[in-house]
Amino acid sequence: MTETATTIPHAPGATLSDPRVVRAIELLWHEADLLDRKEYQAWNELYAEDGIYVIPLDATTEDFDDQLNMVYDDARMRAMRVARLTEGYAIAAVDSARTVRTVSRFVPVETTDGSVSLRAAQVLIAYKRGRHQLWAGDVEFTVRFGADRSEDRIVRKVIRLVDSEEAVPAAGFLL
Repeated sequence: MTETATTIPHAPGATLSDPRVVRAIELLWHEADLLDRKEYQAWNELYAEDGIYVIPLDATTEDFDDQLNMVYDDARMRAMRVARLTEGYAIAAVDSARTVRTVSRFVPVETTDGSVSLRAAQVLIAYKRGRHQLWAGDVEFTVRFGADRSEDRIVRKVIRLVDSEEAVPAAGFLL
C-alpha cells in the first residue's frame, strides 16, 4: 500500500504544547494571515531559499518532479508568481478574490531541535463577483527554525486538495 498523507503516524512524544510545535503553528497562522491580506512579498519571505510550495493533482503522490502538479514552486517560481500577483499585469491580480482561510487540526509528524513537520487541514473561502468558492485540503508543512522566530522559514508546504482529481477552477490567489 502506498503511504499517503493520511497514513503517516504522528511524531512519538510530540504534542501540540511542545514549544517547537507551537512556534511552527504560529508561523503557519502568520502565513495564512499574510495570504488573506494579499501581502505576497512578505509571504514569500517566510520561505527558505530551498523551500517548495506544491499542490499536486494526485493527492497520494510524493514524487512531485515526475507528476503533474497544479503548482510546484521553488524560490524562483514563487518570486515569479508574487510578481504576477502584485505588479497588476495579470487579470487575476487586478480582479482577485477576497479570501479567508482557516488552518487547523495540527498533527506533529516529526519534531527535532531544528525543525517541525506537521499535518493540518485548511479550508479557504474565496469571494469574487458575488460568488463564493470553497477550497479544502490536507496540508503538510515543514518549518526550519532560525536563531530566533524572525528567522524561522517554511521549507515545505504541500496542499492535497480534497477534490484534486476533479476539474479545478483557476485560482487568482495562493492557497
